[in-house]
Amino acid sequence: MTQHYDLIVIGSGAGGATLAQRLAPSGKSILILERGEHLPREAENWDAKAVFIDHRYRAPDTWYDRHNKPFHPNTHYWVGGNTIFYGAALLRLRDRDFEEVAHKGGISPAWPIGPGDLRSYYDEAETLWKVHGTRGSDPTDPVGAAPYAHPAIPHDPGVERLRDHLADQGWSPFPLPLGVDRDEEHPVTSPCIKCKTCGGYPCLVKAKSDARVRAVEPLLDHPNVTLLTGRKAVRLETDASGRTVKSVITEGVAGEERFTGDIVVLAAGAVNTAVLLLASANSAHPEGLANGSDQVGRNYMFHTLTATVSLALKGMESSFPKTMAVNDFYWSDPRGGFDWPMGHIQLLEYMSGRTLEGQIETYLPPALAPTFLFNAVAERLLSFLVISEDLPDPQNRVRLGRDGRISLDYTHNNLEGHERLVHTLGAALDGFVSHSHPISQHRLEFSSLLPLYGTAHMAGTARMGADPRSSVLDPWCKAHELDNLYVVDTSAFVTSAAVNPTLTVVANAMRVGDHLLERLAGRG
Repeated sequence: MTQHYDLIVIGSGAGGATLAQRLAPSGKSILILERGEHLPREAENWDAKAVFIDHRYRAPDTWYDRHNKPFHPNTHYWVGGNTIFYGAALLRLRDRDFEEVAHKGGISPAWPIGPGDLRSYYDEAETLWKVHGTRGSDPTDPVGAAPYAHPAIPHDPGVERLRDHLADQGWSPFPLPLGVDRDEEHPVTSPCIKCKTCGGYPCLVKAKSDARVRAVEPLLDHPNVTLLTGRKAVRLETDASGRTVKSVITEGVAGEERFTGDIVVLAAGAVNTAVLLLASANSAHPEGLANGSDQVGRNYMFHTLTATVSLALKGMESSFPKTMAVNDFYWSDPRGGFDWPMGHIQLLEYMSGRTLEGQIETYLPPALAPTFLFNAVAERLLSFLVISEDLPDPQNRVRLGRDGRISLDYTHNNLEGHERLVHTLGAALDGFVSHSHPISQHRLEFSSLLPLYGTAHMAGTARMGADPRSSVLDPWCKAHELDNLYVVDTSAFVTSAAVNPTLTVVANAMRVGDHLLERLAGRG
């Protein structure tokens, strides 16, 4: 028997869960379909070997790159989506990120919405997701942003020394905005204990602000909200005209099932949302649902990322190092000589020996570096993530084969500013890190573009825009070609900017949610 709902949301990550949360008080019947299950709370949540070496929680998917080489994407299918494993860095896009910006490698196009459209939602999202920060300390902070409701997480001693080292060179390091439930004034009763198992791990005490904790679990007692796990959406069916989605077909624990809804919202992630649209081709949409523009799956972005790992001259004295960031080079090199955007720098999480072993296994086989050696290195480890904007390119795309094979055709672009920033960071660390330690010469100090399986920041595959000829969605994230289909994950992003995307996903889902509340209210 087909079950009907006012609203069907596909995916329970930051976008889908936030949208459902926004609409739940309306009393409308809401169905959330999640292909994964509830993540078990178990000791392995905080076990580096289980998480980083055994990949206990990673999706078993195999995707293919542009050379037809298989790889396992760094993605996770659980209630709450990838946010369960993210590093909790929650930054707003800069105001200029919404505008057309010239980069050395090309043009970053303008969004159809501006910073004013999201400002109040950013404020609300930062409060709901318990973001800790210091407004105004970031030289690129958006104009008119409200003060953070929660103070910045204090730096550990080693990070404080690093901050002073960079400040002495004229840099403006600032507290990295983090979504954690930390009460610094009452550490004994604080849910967040500033552990060594935050980014990359599930939070066993649920103190990290992920979609599971901040959006899904508060919904479970709502009588009008239904969460069905173990259901993978495989196809959307439309009416004969192709203007309305009539059914969502799922496969999973109960076999094939069919659900109908007045409004259908996709939030399955930039790859899987595009795949679902392509898999839903029919006579009215022969190239894929909502794909009259031929833009579904195209413009795939996932940031240009370099992990820079060095050995400090002395112990870092930090169990929670991910508290500092730098945006001095976001728009250009303030020293002159490069007038294009370069990107963003942030500290990475604490890496234990096992974490380090799992993270760099591509570069150094674990058999060649025993755990005790990794553990010794970890005490002096200084890890940064350098993020630069990769530009939307229609040739960078998600493809779906007839056999269901998912392929990513991706070629890196806009690299000059990124490489300059990586070099600038390396030079700035002189005097703070050891460049002569023999271990560091064997790739325990390395800078390299993260391989394709580092797909955490993917975006752009169903982008919004005012022109149906060059975009998939309108500015309200409704498909141009359908009356009741919306998308609220990073697929809708026009550009990747150079900061972590999650806060923008949440704010935009709130915005679209308010739009849908008005639409549903009009139906009575």
